Amino acid sequence: MNHPAPGTNTRTFSCRAVLFDMDGTLVDSTAVVEQVWGEFAGRYGLDIAEILRTSHGVQAIDTVRRFAPADADVPALTAELGDMERVRTEGIVALPGAARLMACLPADAMALVTSADRILAEIRMDAAGLAMPATAVTADLVTRGKPHPEGYLTAASLLGIEPADAVVFEDAPAGIAAGVAAGIRTVAVGPNTGHLPEGVLHVQDYTAVSVSVDADAAGRRVISFRL
Repeated sequence: MNHPAPGTNTRTFSCRAVLFDMDGTLVDSTAVVEQVWGEFAGRYGLDIAEILRTSHGVQAIDTVRRFAPADADVPALTAELGDMERVRTEGIVALPGAARLMACLPADAMALVTSADRILAEIRMDAAGLAMPATAVTADLVTRGKPHPEGYLTAASLLGIEPADAVVFEDAPAGIAAGVAAGIRTVAVGPNTGHLPEGVLHVQDYTAVSVSVDADAAGRRVISFRL
């Protein structure tokens, strides 16, 4: 139920549910991510810049599978990296305005859709001082990670809404592609979004984002955003 405001600068819209990515979208975990993947790259003599460029927003196992030596035990190596990430929380903070925005949204109209597993998601949200949404689609609940739309479609289904009635907030090209492929209005967040598909709006953070919750003529909830 996306209703753009009139005019050329479409910066207001409405929806019935909000789907958030985590890393880079709600939580800034850059320091930890670069540290862990830097150690992975150093171990195997890999190009860390290329790993970071292509790993943002995708499941860790997909990155390990892509870059690890042919004889590597991919599941075991992925688990090892996951263990490293779970004990490193220094420097993890919430994006500006994220806590305020989440507090304004109805709990049953919000979901987290992340390429992290459930344990890591809970650790990072807690480290950033953010409440974990009641509905969360983590890496262990999907068979196909971003840029496939499965995670966002699953979240919409769990919230009982059609994809066209939701909005996705995402920071990475893979996640933005997933939101668009799911047929969900997508808002890109931060400086690492890459080239944006047509119709995708952009915000640096949530400082200037405002939201209100009302009801339409039929009594159905409407969440209105101004970016």
